[in-house]
Amino acid sequence: MNPLEILDVHWISRLRQLGVNRLLLAYSGGLDSLCLLHMAVAFVARHPEFSLQALHVHHGLNPAADDWVAHCQRTCDRLGVPLRVERVSVHREARQSLEAVAREVRYQALAAQMSPTTALLTAHHQDDQLETLLLALKRGAGPRGLGGMPPEQTFGSGWLIRPLLATSRPQLVALAESAGWQWIEDDSNQDQRFDRNFLRHSIVPVLSQRWPAIATTAARSATLCREQEQLLLEVAEADLAGAITPQGGLLLRCLHPLSMPRRHNLLRHWLRKCCGQVPEAEALQRIWSEVVLARADASPALQWHGGVIRRYADSLWLTPSLGPIPPTCWISTWPAQWQGAAGRLRLLPVERAAQLRMPTTAEAVSLRFAVAGSQRLHPLERAHSRELKKLWHEYQIAPWLREQWPVLFYGEQIAAIPGVLVCRGFEASLEAPGLAWQWQGGPARPACA
Repeated sequence: MNPLEILDVHWISRLRQLGVNRLLLAYSGGLDSLCLLHMAVAFVARHPEFSLQALHVHHGLNPAADDWVAHCQRTCDRLGVPLRVERVSVHREARQSLEAVAREVRYQALAAQMSPTTALLTAHHQDDQLETLLLALKRGAGPRGLGGMPPEQTFGSGWLIRPLLATSRPQLVALAESAGWQWIEDDSNQDQRFDRNFLRHSIVPVLSQRWPAIATTAARSATLCREQEQLLLEVAEADLAGAITPQGGLLLRCLHPLSMPRRHNLLRHWLRKCCGQVPEAEALQRIWSEVVLARADASPALQWHGGVIRRYADSLWLTPSLGPIPPTCWISTWPAQWQGAAGRLRLLPVERAAQLRMPTTAEAVSLRFAVAGSQRLHPLERAHSRELKKLWHEYQIAPWLREQWPVLFYGEQIAAIPGVLVCRGFEASLEAPGLAWQWQGGPARPACA
């Protein structure tokens, strides 16, 4: 097969299926992306319904970066391809990998150019896939990581396509050399302090010398792992559908009957959907032993990735880290606003449809927190008063929110719990203006909902 026809042979029908009509090519000026650029130019010449634009991300990390831009511009001008240059800044924090941060910034710049009818083409090839698998093994990854780079995936508002994953680096070198093309050699690719460069120069050549087909067989393993990951995802989706509460909690009665691998699969999937993070094996074991299996009268909490995993109402919850108890908030003017971990409150004076009567001049209005559970309240719709701690439970206010939830006082008496109830004696009169609340929030909200 003519290598310039790879897009025709493997991707033309799929691109049309996806509704793509614009190709955006990540062009660094290196050999791999240069080969892909020539393939894309030949493809668009045969299929003029597609447009093509190259995009070069200028990190400014290499002294030759401006020369690279000039080289890319000359190549694109010669091929008749419009080139867009995105200049980005890379700021690395302590202990962050420069390689990883630069990659993240680069993909952010690329994602900003996407649309639903755009496919981003990148020049990742078979040898890159082998390096990716070896790095995943180093991290101790499961099927998701060992699946490597998929040939296609959603990206931004469009698609990311890797047309060269079945093509080896030596094949690309042979194509470029036979055509006499000129490309950029990035000297940072020789720096073996970077893990991928170490693998590329010191490990993969040794493996390939011993097992010449290793890049091909590793790519096959990656495909099998992606299939297994898809199967695990389908099982997790089916399990989650019967285990999730309307507020986002995970029912313990659905976890207990599962085998440990299936339970771990469901927990990973639930947490990934909540906040995009996946727990490692040790964290999964701690969730089970320290939270799920904690004694019945306990309120277990496990700090995890900026949130807290808790057990409540026979369910698991991922909640925000709430911080300290808010200070008393005194209110003297209307409308009044307050915002905290439990929610957002607005108190508005209204002529009709009020919930609360207006306070008298002798009643100082305040929002207080961590009110003693022994305090008795008489909800408007109840025949008798009840202790606050029992009302929290009855109205299903999660324990971790109770100290954060505002309690509205008129003077030294509780007038209402915003979003929950009004106390007898503080209700609005039909004949007089009063206060209405607007409450946004609620019990047991997932940390990233």
